[in-house]
Amino acid sequence: MEQDRTDPGAARARLARVLERAVPGHVDVEAVIPLSGGASSLTYAVDAIREGQTWRLILQVTPPGQTADGMSRAVQAALQTRAGNAGVRVAEVVAVLTPQDGLGEGFVMAFVEGETLAPRWLRDDSYGEARAAMLADCAESLARIHAIGAEAVADLRLPVLTPQAQLRALRETYDRCEGTVPVFELAFAVLADRLPENGDLALVHGDFRSGNFIVGDTGLAAVVDWELAHVGHPLLDIGWLSTNTWRFGQTQMPVGGFAEREAFYAAYEAAGGRPVDRDLALAFEMLGSLRWGVMCMQMGAAHLSGEVASVERAAIARRVSETEADILFMLKNGAL
Repeated sequence: MEQDRTDPGAARARLARVLERAVPGHVDVEAVIPLSGGASSLTYAVDAIREGQTWRLILQVTPPGQTADGMSRAVQAALQTRAGNAGVRVAEVVAVLTPQDGLGEGFVMAFVEGETLAPRWLRDDSYGEARAAMLADCAESLARIHAIGAEAVADLRLPVLTPQAQLRALRETYDRCEGTVPVFELAFAVLADRLPENGDLALVHGDFRSGNFIVGDTGLAAVVDWELAHVGHPLLDIGWLSTNTWRFGQTQMPVGGFAEREAFYAAYEAAGGRPVDRDLALAFEMLGSLRWGVMCMQMGAAHLSGEVASVERAAIARRVSETEADILFMLKNGAL
């Protein structure tokens, strides 16, 4: 879309042709409105008219001159579609862009009504009904994602990360950042003993957390941001969802800021999820805090090196200390 900034009409016409290729009938694209932009993704709201009816869509593309970071948009679209077919709440993929479309690498999906800002739906009284439903909705979604299984996505060539491989990859990132955080060093040593080398692997979302949900009036409307999906241990998703950072201050509800652990584990198992090893789930929570801490270091390193000059990233880097405190508490008490 960026390449058509000087001729927005041409961009709308190209997008209309993409949509007409995907669905029957005539389509007019009236507006393409930037929503957000980053190093790896540009997102637009699309106002279209299909056979005389308003049609709201979302377009996500890789910035021009770049390749998708990790998962290609085509693979992400295929994965999102398969998850939807398995009963996971996702935005329906409408069309995948081709090089001939001249719009970049990306795909178009249906617009899903709801709130994406986690602190708002976790705290506002108006989302009380939705919050109450999130335990069952998220437990069911994770159970269905994990039921897809590694073999069902083998053709997508997703990364395969056993728990120990995940820990080693995190250690490599930490070392590249020239990490010298004693608490992190201790966490790496403890997790090397607590995490299994292998395990019964399945499709995992990889970034399943409050902040990556669209929440409607009655509960979960869609799970978004699938680009970190891979074949891994199912407890990775549960541990990441339970990481203190993603509770957004609702620390009395350890799972995502909206549920207690035992209630969530029971709901996950009842929805068809695998039996939850409670001690191992807590180890994955510690991995989640360590992972976020290293990610904060990584953002700071990118800013300091000049690779990505960003005050926001520099500010996020200061949150390393928060994860140190979380990990120390977990090392002493077993859970946070």
